[in-house]
Amino acid sequence: MEYKGKAIQCRNLDKNIVELIFDSKGESVNKFDQNSIEELREVVTQLSTDKSVRGLLVTSNKDVFIVGADITEFLKGFQMSQNELVQWVRSAQKIFLDLENLNFPSVCAFNGYALGGGFEFGLACTYRIASTRAKVGLPEVKLGLLPGFGGTSRLPRLVGVDNALEWIAGGTENSPEKALEIGAVDAVVEHHILRDSALELLKKTIIGELDWLAKRTEKQQPIKLNENESMMAFETARAFIAGKAGPNYPAPLTIVGVMQASAKFPLEGALEIEAEGFAELAKSPEATSLIGLFLGDQLLKKKAKNSTKIAGSIYRAAVLGAGIMGGGVAYQSSYKGIPIAMKDIVQSQLDLGMSEATKIMQKRVERGHMKAEKMAQVLTGITPTLSYENIADADLIVEAVVEKESVKKIVLAQTESMIGEKAILASNTSTISISKLAQGLKRPHQFCGMHFFNPVHRMPLVEVIRGDKTSDSTIAATVAYASAMGKSPIVVNDCPGFLVNRVLFPYFAGFAGLVNDGVDFQKIDKVMERFGWPMGPAFLLDVVGIDTAFHAGGVMAKGFPDRMSQDIPTIISKMYEKEWYGQKNNKGFYIHGKDKKGKPKKEENPSITDLVKELSVGIGDAIRDIEIIDRMMLPMLMESSRCLEDNIVETPIEVDMGLIYGLGFPPFRGGIFRWADTIGLNEIIQRSEKYKALGKVYEPTEQIMKMAKDEKLFHRIE
Repeated sequence: MEYKGKAIQCRNLDKNIVELIFDSKGESVNKFDQNSIEELREVVTQLSTDKSVRGLLVTSNKDVFIVGADITEFLKGFQMSQNELVQWVRSAQKIFLDLENLNFPSVCAFNGYALGGGFEFGLACTYRIASTRAKVGLPEVKLGLLPGFGGTSRLPRLVGVDNALEWIAGGTENSPEKALEIGAVDAVVEHHILRDSALELLKKTIIGELDWLAKRTEKQQPIKLNENESMMAFETARAFIAGKAGPNYPAPLTIVGVMQASAKFPLEGALEIEAEGFAELAKSPEATSLIGLFLGDQLLKKKAKNSTKIAGSIYRAAVLGAGIMGGGVAYQSSYKGIPIAMKDIVQSQLDLGMSEATKIMQKRVERGHMKAEKMAQVLTGITPTLSYENIADADLIVEAVVEKESVKKIVLAQTESMIGEKAILASNTSTISISKLAQGLKRPHQFCGMHFFNPVHRMPLVEVIRGDKTSDSTIAATVAYASAMGKSPIVVNDCPGFLVNRVLFPYFAGFAGLVNDGVDFQKIDKVMERFGWPMGPAFLLDVVGIDTAFHAGGVMAKGFPDRMSQDIPTIISKMYEKEWYGQKNNKGFYIHGKDKKGKPKKEENPSITDLVKELSVGIGDAIRDIEIIDRMMLPMLMESSRCLEDNIVETPIEVDMGLIYGLGFPPFRGGIFRWADTIGLNEIIQRSEKYKALGKVYEPTEQIMKMAKDEKLFHRIE
């Protein structure tokens, strides 16, 4: 048979074999969207009625097989009712089931990524053969979903319950060797012989050397576990997965439940249960948030890719200041293959910077995440230096000296005179105005902010800050460098605190107000950790440093005196007066140490009780948990809205991504604006009204008032 679609083409081979080729026209990869699914439906229907066909070979003309579903398109479908969504999934499942039940065998050749629906398609074929370049898996759990095209039904029948749960609940991408080991594929071959090998396997099957009907029948039976074995397998997995997933991510446990409920049924019954589970998760707020996070990440990658096309590559970099931050920047740049010079004025700081880079890598080597050869290569890519001569040929130089405007201006001006005329200067400042720092430079258009977050090797966000005179080409080159370092850059316009710190300090103000009102800071930490933050505000202040928070708070107060003034004493100002700086001198809200296993632990600092009593008005017991959340989160929301109003950040999704990647905002809530959408803006306004006496920081913005009136959301589904 012949078929020529936009996503699928079919052609006849010898011996009555049909080759089905995935090749989406005009796209760089193959995805399952409405068009490709409808084309697949047509192809399978034709194959089922063509009595001459003896075998089906499935290949891809892209560098990948199929990377999964087009989530932007399917997200619209999630607006259907749950029953409609079940029927839609069942309709797609039927195509795969009809493919599986053709009157002849099929062999699927995974040439590259075969993920999600792409891997599920392969599971519906009789045999699967993978290139050594392939990666296979079912990552839907990372979007708050479960595989809905047969993944939870077919995989455990092929590879066993334990293996299937590990793959599906973990959402891992797996090597072809691992897939072969557990039976998810039937063979692994070198890439250049993949198609020939798959065709040879198909021909052997057609002439009866392999019992393909028995293979198919086995895949369609109930899982071969008796009641006790099933209970043991699933309940053990449930306890383990619940411990890893936590209470805020329902998908992993739903996957366990769906697989357990469907284990005793033949394949068709299992698929019905799978469709119900998929629809239930697709309608959950967690799935909406995690899908939004995925789309936000795709947006950042697209913008970074565009910047790289404009700016080209950074071939050599430099960092000024060789402390912990400088060492982190040097490591990350060299690790990603960009040689970097690390300059300081004293040898001891260079030693500290190299020690920081070495320490990061030693941990990775010890855990098996890096080979010693790679560590040596990375260290070779870092040139510690006391001389400006060694940074003269750098394309981009990151200044990471002490956070003092006067010092930074001197270093930047001196550096500018020593580097090439086309080189870019960037300041790793967290609060100081980029436009002010540029005032003493001869080439301010080649200067911008490049704010890394600590620890550099772990935190994905980099804020790229545009000053008054920063050129577009400078921004593009800095974004390209950040992306090449493996970071997620977000471009923000200059203002006190930029994006992340600007919205963080109203959050801290909410915390300080609660403490002043007599709420136990440990209770606040616990409430906000239950909300989903990786650590509560008191613990976070200890980590950030009380001195850093106090000084940065001063910058915020000067920049936004109407809502961030420091007129009254707070727990932060009192601790600063006593030189209690948190983790850095072990005098903070907590005493920080390590348990017997060497893991960090914290205990309340007994000395802080009297300090809290000096501030407290003693009504804290009357303040409920939901009020704690509102008093913490509403100021952050209002300031985030002002960042949009002031054109500091371009889109709501970039604000959400900045808070998730820079602060650890709970991913399952999707960001500050997704949280607001979930609650409803009219409800947000009503809650804010309760706290208007606490100051302008709680006052709804004009943007939020207008959006509520017009019944709009920050995140619209087109």
